[in-house]
Amino acid sequence: MRTGSNLLEATLSQVDGVTCHGEIFNPDHLGGPAVASVLGMSLAERIEAPGALLDRVRTADGLNGFRFFFDHEPRVLDEILADPRCAKIVLTRNPVDCYISLKIAYNTKRWQLTDVRDKIAWKPPFKPVEFQAYLAERQAFQLRLLNAFQVSGQTAFYLDYEDSLRADVINGLVRFLGLDGRVEKIADGLVRQNPEEMADKVRNYSEMEEALRQIDWADLSRTPNFEPRRGPGIPRIIASGGARLLYLPLPPFEDAALRQWMAGLGGGGLIDGFTQKTLRQWKRKNTGHRSFTVIRHPLPRAYDAFALLLEREGLADIRSSLRSNYRIPLPEDADLASLDAEATRAAFSAFLGFVKQNLAGQTGIRQDALWATQWGMVNGLAGFASPDLLCREDRLADDLAYLARVIGTKAPKFDAAPEQNTLPPLALIADAAIEDQVRDVYRRDYMSFGFGAWTAPGAKGGR
Repeated sequence: MRTGSNLLEATLSQVDGVTCHGEIFNPDHLGGPAVASVLGMSLAERIEAPGALLDRVRTADGLNGFRFFFDHEPRVLDEILADPRCAKIVLTRNPVDCYISLKIAYNTKRWQLTDVRDKIAWKPPFKPVEFQAYLAERQAFQLRLLNAFQVSGQTAFYLDYEDSLRADVINGLVRFLGLDGRVEKIADGLVRQNPEEMADKVRNYSEMEEALRQIDWADLSRTPNFEPRRGPGIPRIIASGGARLLYLPLPPFEDAALRQWMAGLGGGGLIDGFTQKTLRQWKRKNTGHRSFTVIRHPLPRAYDAFALLLEREGLADIRSSLRSNYRIPLPEDADLASLDAEATRAAFSAFLGFVKQNLAGQTGIRQDALWATQWGMVNGLAGFASPDLLCREDRLADDLAYLARVIGTKAPKFDAAPEQNTLPPLALIADAAIEDQVRDVYRRDYMSFGFGAWTAPGAKGGR
């Protein structure tokens, strides 16, 4: 909207055999307030059966087209995008120009201008929050188009407003449409509505400049995510046999104390070994159930992952590969127990470097759940069994007591288990450099779950 589409339509209409029907899927009209019907269909008929109008466009004589904006009839968009016989032209323009032009058009009621003497001068204020919402909405639509083209193997003719003013570019578009005709000049029946410099078009130009400086135009703040989509891990899920409570474990976590607490709810023990079918059955039977998972500070979690990597027999092949291919200073398996604090710190630091590469898809080793992001695993849970509560390890007793109250069950006392891995205590290993590494690897977890700097249990600050 406000991209110069009226001008493009008028220019293309100069080509023999081309008919541009305008905004025929606009929710309020058929291309304009005065248009009563298009291809024999009224607005009421189009609202009743929008696909029928699309069919009439397809079967009309010559090459027929229309303009479609992000807020137009949603029931036909997927069909339009999926049709490879429908050529797509994506017309774009500087979003600030579009936003200001739209504000002027709304307030002056001038959507087209054919005579400069009819122009109504009006300066809109630039509203930063409103503009951000405007921008996000249109970017989401552009990404939807892009994804549709990618999955269907199509492409569009991308045209910027400034390029739409060049006859040679429009003739390239005509060839893209498979036509033999050409245009000699850009249509001259329309007058550019707001040709002034931006500083002369808005009331608060300096405020606008400052607001635009805060926008991440290149999306540099977006944390790249190359992890595989994770499943919900249903076989790991545990239910209390005496209460309506599900526990959705995120590895690695020494949760024996938590399982004992779950078993003590109502004295019913634990239920495990779920499949999708049996989990659905449990949920139907236990109306009013609640579910939870436990998220942990990324630093002790990464250290536990490292410890389990060294301890588990089933990970011997990964240990071997880390030694030989990724320069992780690990002794042979028989000597792992002899690691002192200094050697452990060096190996853990190298392991974090490997995990960063691994989660970015840059290694040949599988992306194991032991060191996956919690953000990725929580999203995997949401695919089938989204948790009602994300408990925090550092306040787990309080969170569990709250859950017991919600389901109306008396809670047994919860005693957290002490650190149990065989490596030197994390407090002897962790320092600012190690935490910086962990933050670099698990940036999404820090941001999504609000973690601060880690402090050893019993120390002040952190979290």
